[in-house]
Amino acid sequence: MMTEYEKMMAGLAHLPMKSELTVMRQRAREILFEFNRTSPNDEEMQNNLIRKLFGQADETTSINEPFHCDYGINIKVGKNFFANYHCVMLDNGGITIGDDVMFAPNVSLYTVGHPLDAELRNIGWEQARPITIGNNVWVGGNVVILPGVTIGDNVVIGAGSVVSKDLPDNVLAFGNPCRIVREITEQDREYYIRTYRPDI
Repeated sequence: MMTEYEKMMAGLAHLPMKSELTVMRQRAREILFEFNRTSPNDEEMQNNLIRKLFGQADETTSINEPFHCDYGINIKVGKNFFANYHCVMLDNGGITIGDDVMFAPNVSLYTVGHPLDAELRNIGWEQARPITIGNNVWVGGNVVILPGVTIGDNVVIGAGSVVSKDLPDNVLAFGNPCRIVREITEQDREYYIRTYRPDI
């Protein structure tokens, strides 16, 4: 018989108030409480707490407080991950983030949802689907990424977007709902250097 955690990770309906999941969330809350009140001058302590909380992180991981998540253990980040203030990751279904990814303030990743039917919802059922983000991705401020979304490499998501569908590699996308605006090309690099770095 599957545990509630196994059901959650398999994308099946589960009851989050069962004891095993409650214990896991409480562990995360205790670590987060310590992280969010650690002095910003103590970057080593902040990093150690995130590495304790996450399923995968390293010395290059940097997160500005406050930060919130449900379990923490279901979050895996690559090299040089940065999240600015007020990041929320509801990691019930698992969140995997590649290398060199940066989040602006108020980015929210939601892997969990609830039944549309009120009776089932009031029982407490929920279901989760993973979120996957590739390498070299920049997520703008106040972006919301919904359950089951996969974002490719070298993607830029504009501020205020709600991402409900997958995004391929090398695109600029924004809006609510988020839509692909255009491909990111070498011309974007040339424009930036020409406009903002005339000394090069």
